Amino acid sequence: MAGHNKWSKVKRAKAVTDSRRGKVFSRLSRDITLAAKAGGGDAEANARLRTLVLKAREANMPADNVDRAIKKGTGELPGVTYEEITYEGYGPGGVAFVVKVTTDNKQRAAQNIRSTFAHCGGNLASNGAVAFQFLHAGQFLVATGKTTEDALLEIALDAGADDVIASADGLEVRCNLHAFDKVAHALEKNGIKPDSAEVAYIPVNTVPVTDVAIAKNLAKLHDTLEELDDVQQVFSNEEMDDAISAAADR
Repeated sequence: MAGHNKWSKVKRAKAVTDSRRGKVFSRLSRDITLAAKAGGGDAEANARLRTLVLKAREANMPADNVDRAIKKGTGELPGVTYEEITYEGYGPGGVAFVVKVTTDNKQRAAQNIRSTFAHCGGNLASNGAVAFQFLHAGQFLVATGKTTEDALLEIALDAGADDVIASADGLEVRCNLHAFDKVAHALEKNGIKPDSAEVAYIPVNTVPVTDVAIAKNLAKLHDTLEELDDVQQVFSNEEMDDAISAAADR
């Protein structure tokens, strides 16, 4: 399930079904529009936009969709005005959640998020009640075999990254938010294609989950939040072993 396990989240994202592909395109379009609005429509001069355009290509998003999203961001085409909002809450078992939203209707988004938490046995929290349990940072995941730890360490640190963490699945690069674009460009320049590149909320404190019923409710909350049109990203801090995680997805 998509939870604290960053690599499980990546694998799950790659297995997206055709029925959810439209949602993936919608999310990318909104992100591309916001990136173009903030840094301009030239992907070569806008590292954040360049990263998103590469993601769109990997998702087989039509080039016309990408072009329209960019032009909406630069004002060349009319489009809705999006607002980025972060919601914090608690799920079953006291698991902390951070939900990133991009919406053209703040009231609708808030109502949907609140009702989803309530329906799945959780509740929204006030701003700051949950975020302190996470590190807000840039995160790049590079699967085993794509490069060596020494090579990635040199490239990432030279670009301003804070740390490179090795695990059985691969290498994780963490950086300050302001260094994200520079690190992304350095990896691209050196031919290293991350499996995931995002500004993430990385758990500092985790909540052990050993009860299958709670794990299933957490999986339901994750899935229901992910299906909401306005939701871009969902982060949480549950800690569970493979058996409990597998049972939750059944």
